[in-house]
Amino acid sequence: MEKVCLLNLGCKVNQYEIDSLQNVLKEKYLTTQQLCFADIYIVNTCAVTSEAEKKSRQMIAKIIKINKNAKIYVCGCASQHNAEQFLDKKQVVNVIGNTNKSKIPQLFEEKGNLVCPLLKEYEDGFVSTNVRTRGYVKIQDGCNNYCSYCLIPYLRGFSRSRKLDSIVKEATILSNSCKEIVLTGIDVSDYRINGERAIGKVLYALKDLPCRIRLSSMEVSIIDDEFLKIVSSMKNFCPHFHLSLQSGCDKTLKDMNRHYTTELYLQKVNLIRSYFDNPAITTDIIVGYPTESEKDFETTLNFVDKVKFSNVHFFAYSSREGTRASKLPQINGNIIKLREDRLKKVVQKNKIEYLKSNLNKTFEVLIEKKEGDFYEGFSQNYIKCYLPCGKPNQIVTCVAKDVYKSGLRCELIK
Repeated sequence: MEKVCLLNLGCKVNQYEIDSLQNVLKEKYLTTQQLCFADIYIVNTCAVTSEAEKKSRQMIAKIIKINKNAKIYVCGCASQHNAEQFLDKKQVVNVIGNTNKSKIPQLFEEKGNLVCPLLKEYEDGFVSTNVRTRGYVKIQDGCNNYCSYCLIPYLRGFSRSRKLDSIVKEATILSNSCKEIVLTGIDVSDYRINGERAIGKVLYALKDLPCRIRLSSMEVSIIDDEFLKIVSSMKNFCPHFHLSLQSGCDKTLKDMNRHYTTELYLQKVNLIRSYFDNPAITTDIIVGYPTESEKDFETTLNFVDKVKFSNVHFFAYSSREGTRASKLPQINGNIIKLREDRLKKVVQKNKIEYLKSNLNKTFEVLIEKKEGDFYEGFSQNYIKCYLPCGKPNQIVTCVAKDVYKSGLRCELIK
């Protein structure tokens, strides 16, 4: 029996797609997601930054070192962006792009560049039953935002939504074997039914499942009373809101083609906090966007400190050819590094404050693994918890005792 190695680079959507492909292939092949010797390799690439695209090329080189006679199939955003960068290796049999990924097993005998036009309808050929401690369900693909720094709309196409009954069916199956499900997509906030935004309807349809439900990154545009009434009434909803920000400066947000102001963003955060007791509010920040002046960055620092995020994922701006921002004069990398260091201090200060605000509180923690002397897992509000005992894929009740490493040391409640 031939062995297929499936390798993922990039986002949770990519991981979902690789899991789904493995689910199909395991009936006829030995499969693994660990880089090792295999007959066939499927690489789901990423192009969100130039570094991610470089890592995609490096993965091909690593595979060839392991097996110079490998058959390699390349899919994903980096191959959609530039198929030619992979076709110079004789081991690369097929470059597929982002369309028809679910049909890769049917293409094992095909050869060449099969990058197709992007789809206008949701491709519902993926179903993942590969469960770790949490399962992922993809509900949407594509993006209509066209932020000035981002290639993804050009590589994933327009926003398109999966049918609700298909989502519920997959989530119901997953709920029988995992303790938490994350709804994911390129822009889950734009999930629609008959043209109307309907992410709240998706969540409501999953309210009775016997597992926790968590949303991946979302836009502030979906935060309103109607949405919050739904999620706050759900016993299984995890109060963790990853609200995409990118900059805390209105001028920079406008340059980025982000369609909100910091005032509106803060209003939405305060609305969430009026419905939930100490919810986790996390975000993304791009440091060093081409038009970001020193004053603009100071404004972002002050806004981040004002919001009091529980955590922030920040990264240096990466110029992507084909975007509007790539045509602008770029900021020196040393200046960006200094800004990142300053932001890191503010982020860490607020993270510690948030962790301390959760001391002596009771949590339901989903244990993921044992690392050293502790079992590690996450609370509903996405705090990393360290416990003295337990087992993976088990939810335990505990109380937070003190700040430890990147989270809280907890004690079990008998």
